[in-house]
Amino acid sequence: MRRRTLVDKQILIERLEMAFDKKAWHGPNLRGTLRKLTPEEAAWRPGPGRHNIWELAMHCAYWKYAVRRQLTGEKRGSFPAEGSNWFKRPLVLTKEAWHEDLQLLIAQHQEFLAVVDAVKDKDLTLRPGTSKYTRAFLVDGAAAHDLYHAGQIQLIKRLMHA
Repeated sequence: MRRRTLVDKQILIERLEMAFDKKAWHGPNLRGTLRKLTPEEAAWRPGPGRHNIWELAMHCAYWKYAVRRQLTGEKRGSFPAEGSNWFKRPLVLTKEAWHEDLQLLIAQHQEFLAVVDAVKDKDLTLRPGTSKYTRAFLVDGAAAHDLYHAGQIQLIKRLMHA
């Protein structure tokens, strides 16, 4: 029999915030890795068939939506960009298009945080819908996902300027 563990929602929220846009000990968070990038830098590919920074940012926005959807039971199909998981970017190489996709990422993060904050503490150890994972596990995984891709983005930036 599995033992239920206590989960502190505030710690989960702090992890999400540090992984995305709050100061943390580990170095740049996801939003920090995207600061001051030009659309040309965001669109640069490290090699044929490799994802660029812009695509990674959209991928992160999508997974904030996907986990939020799991937590709420929301139906598929409400993500603001057409497609799922990986989005070919840029569609148009302009500052406006890059800014619009960054704002989408920020909005998805804020919506995700609001949903996590609304989850009752007692429900964090429960599995939503047909998920194999608890709500707490999904939220913690979303923070790890941001950090993973923040590291990828830092590597791409170093390759770009090598």
